[in-house]
Amino acid sequence: MLIETETTPNPATIKFLPGRVVMEAGTRDFATPEEAESSPLAEALFGLGDVTGVFFGRDFISVTAAPGVAWEGLKPDVLGLLLDHFSANMPLFRPGNAGGIAVPAAEEMFAEDPEDADIIVQIKDLIETRIRPAVANDGGDIVYRGFDKGKVYLQMQGACSGCPSSSATLKNGIEQLLKYYVPEVTEVRAI
Repeated sequence: MLIETETTPNPATIKFLPGRVVMEAGTRDFATPEEAESSPLAEALFGLGDVTGVFFGRDFISVTAAPGVAWEGLKPDVLGLLLDHFSANMPLFRPGNAGGIAVPAAEEMFAEDPEDADIIVQIKDLIETRIRPAVANDGGDIVYRGFDKGKVYLQMQGACSGCPSSSATLKNGIEQLLKYYVPEVTEVRAI
């Protein structure tokens, strides 16, 4: 089995491509070892000690190294865990654990005006069709969290969370795209 790797705009994160589907539906972001308890693979990656984030996408795993940790030393350990896991066809989540079937809800965090329903549909459609695929190429994900008085609230996950260029991506890429197609959008904010 060959696992390919790709760099991401976040120098602390590497994207690992096992050549097979990782998540059948949705994505899953683990920011702490406690969150990773539902997944033997995520838990093992955190167990390396130098990992501060694990993200499962459709066909990739993004792993974020702790500040100051060199990937030259960590990458072989991560590759070894991934090879062992996928070669043995181990489950991504523990049996009977809801974490394996539940996709974290993209619930809105703001009371949205029913009159904005058409605008919100447009925003969500643009996120799904244009923004999420581009962000996934960089080893991350973006989740809609709300629209209020012209402001769109988004949550960055995976390689995008904590990436030095994420604010530029948000303002120069995502915000400009949404403003162009949805004139009611005045600003995009990360939460």
